[in-house]
Amino acid sequence: MKAVTSFEMQALDREAMDTYGIPGLILMENAGAGICRFLKAHYKDLLKNRVMVVAGPGNNGGDGFVVARRLHQEAIEVEVFILAPREKFRGDAQTNLEIIERLHIPIHYITSDPEVEDSLKPRVPEFGIVVDAIFGTGLKRPVGGRFARVIKLLNESASKIVAVDIPSGISADSGEVLGMAVRAHLTVTMAMPKIGHLVAPGLYHTGELEIVDIGIPKEAVKKARIPGELLTRDSISVRLRPRPTHGHKGTFGHVLIIAGSRGKTGACALSALGALRSGAGLVTVASPASAQEIISKIMPKEAMTLWLEEDTASGEVSDRAIPRLMENLEGKKAVVVGPGVGLGFTATEVQKWVVSECHLPVVVDADALTVLAKDVSIIKNAKGPRVLTPHPGEMARLMDKGTEEIQKNRINAARELAAKTGAIVCLKGERTIIAAPDSGFAINPTGNAGMGQGGMGDSLSGIIGGLLAQAAVDDSHVGGE
Repeated sequence: MKAVTSFEMQALDREAMDTYGIPGLILMENAGAGICRFLKAHYKDLLKNRVMVVAGPGNNGGDGFVVARRLHQEAIEVEVFILAPREKFRGDAQTNLEIIERLHIPIHYITSDPEVEDSLKPRVPEFGIVVDAIFGTGLKRPVGGRFARVIKLLNESASKIVAVDIPSGISADSGEVLGMAVRAHLTVTMAMPKIGHLVAPGLYHTGELEIVDIGIPKEAVKKARIPGELLTRDSISVRLRPRPTHGHKGTFGHVLIIAGSRGKTGACALSALGALRSGAGLVTVASPASAQEIISKIMPKEAMTLWLEEDTASGEVSDRAIPRLMENLEGKKAVVVGPGVGLGFTATEVQKWVVSECHLPVVVDADALTVLAKDVSIIKNAKGPRVLTPHPGEMARLMDKGTEEIQKNRINAARELAAKTGAIVCLKGERTIIAAPDSGFAINPTGNAGMGQGGMGDSLSGIIGGLLAQAAVDDSHVGGE
């Protein structure tokens, strides 16, 4: 499912109207009809308690007028509170305002601070549902003045708030709160989800998200080449090919995991388990010789081990192990490097070599990301595909920025690093972002706070390695595409 910015959605609206001749009034009517449909599906009983539509001066307000008219036609009591002078309305929104005027639906203009306090505040408790049609996806400036006071008033009410397209005050492009934002229980958006619905903090304001097909032609969407995608069960399942019934362990790829050092053996086991659980046919863990005994005891029984020369002082892998690693790349389909490897001089040299010189797909994780952050140039001419799996702190080091700056716009950060390095970037955290060097990106809506514990990243590196190994078996199915 595509996920769009405000600019991309506006371009689709224009394409629908200008190229395909679909009038804006029809798009607005379809939007209002869809909102009413979801209002009835979610809050059928509350509709008996009257509905308040709070409208702003743009097309978002126009959608609200359609909602008011359609509820009125079904004998549901509705009143409209407009936060702008009547002369501010133009085009399709003005047309729909004139219709509800002719129907004598109660309309109240709230154009000053005293009117917020005297005419709106006392009325809100009378309504079971408030439809937020104040600001839409085009909002760019911080919300202030009476608009902010109205939003605060709605948030403090006991009414169920249903947002039209996006909660007022949320940036559709980043999810940022622009001064003050509505906290909706339900958001009904048009055509496809907006980025601001899917990432924090907009995620927390959206509530349940429903999508209305307003009639944007699928040809227009295809032509637009929208880079953003919301991952769904369906979109993932079509990328995972069925395992052939005649398959065997050699059919599903062999992963080499370069991991572990003295005192850091658990990372090996978790990464190996991740690779096996994701379906890799074979897994080999390469680690320093002195760690082999412990690793062999905690490793999944299906995994194999490969001892590597080590630096005896640190217990980390030695750069003398590089020839052995080169020999053992034969027959492998993917490599994972970094979990528990260490950051001593020799371990650093080994990880540099893997990141820059290995011809196989490589998942770069943990200590290998720290090595890369110190010299990003080592990946620019990498001999094979690379997948980087940073958490926000590692991402900050890779980008030479603060963690707070990364978290403020995770999508932009992931896309920037992917373009800079030529690697796939998997920025971990709430709503993981996967970005490709060609500027395409995806948002993973799954996961939960239960995953916030040590070792989860090690498991993920193995899972990705396992999927890469299986994809590489069929060279027409590279990287899961």
